[in-house]
Amino acid sequence: MPNNADAYLEIKDLWKAFGVFLALKDINLVIGKGEFVCFLGPSGCGKTTLLRAVAGLDPQTRGQIHQGGQDISNLPTSKRDYGIVFQSYALFPNLTVARNIAFGLENTGRPKQEIKTRVADLLALVGLPEQAEKYPAQLSGGQQQRIALARAIAIDPGLLLLDEPLSALDAKVRVHLRHEIKELQRKLGVTTIMVTHDQEEALSMADRIVVMNHGTVEQVGTPTEIYRQPATLFVADFIGETNKVATTYSGGRVTLGSVSLSTEMKGVAEGASVTVAVRPEDVVPHLSTEAGEGAANLLPAQLVDMEFLGSFWRCRLQSDILGGQELIANFSINAVRRLDLKPGLDMAVELPAERVLVFAEGA
Repeated sequence: MPNNADAYLEIKDLWKAFGVFLALKDINLVIGKGEFVCFLGPSGCGKTTLLRAVAGLDPQTRGQIHQGGQDISNLPTSKRDYGIVFQSYALFPNLTVARNIAFGLENTGRPKQEIKTRVADLLALVGLPEQAEKYPAQLSGGQQQRIALARAIAIDPGLLLLDEPLSALDAKVRVHLRHEIKELQRKLGVTTIMVTHDQEEALSMADRIVVMNHGTVEQVGTPTEIYRQPATLFVADFIGETNKVATTYSGGRVTLGSVSLSTEMKGVAEGASVTVAVRPEDVVPHLSTEAGEGAANLLPAQLVDMEFLGSFWRCRLQSDILGGQELIANFSINAVRRLDLKPGLDMAVELPAERVLVFAEGA
């Protein structure tokens, strides 16, 4: 997290109400200059409302927003220093690509030749130098979004706001364009906030992720921190997949039936009701408990079903210890081949202590 000396955008004690409905509750956030930050969460969590508050499109009910050391809390939208890209592209259909990009520049009163040169540079930057005289309807969705991006950065904004810019595109274009956007952001060094509900998008693009739920911030951290060290069960469940089992915590261990599992989680009260979470890729396969001898956390299990997903096998396992609850595991192709895993096999699985996540009830 950037310290205040490195802060470019500071959000302090921000609330937003629509009538009696609280859309945002006590948001505090510091974003450093040049950072790429994703607001991530399910529909209705408040992420777009927070972005719109920063833009001045939906001003906060109370709280402060500072950008570049200036209090912009009550500044009108037109006076704020940002460029914005919407999910719908919002290009002017009756203007050429060049005129769309030039639109904001023309309002600044710059000389025509300077604007023409700037537009040409931006078209080259987004990889569409030959499209200047076309109209938006003649471009693909991915090309239109690149033009919208070029228009947003044309005036060299201090802040770039992206409101689910890739969600209207098909999967392959989305993957390609998210890489291009990240490379462009690095090249320009512009502080960027992107709203998304796509976990993979956030994990692959962001320097830090702000996970939101019901109008509050659940956790802020790097993609690795969010994925490997989730602060709450909601974060663990929302980012990636998890196996969850309700149990109790005692002496640094959790009990599943007749098996006691060690864990490295701390700060959980003795005897507390907890939920244990383990990600499918962290489940380690063994042919038997004897084969896994020396492992700390072993469960006998039966391999019920296998689904081939290209780079790994998704396996469903059952264990009497889990009271009939299924355990989902992602086993590598090499592990499946080496152990000759097949449905119906009685085996054992290891749950490494450092990968066993423990969350107190209500966390």
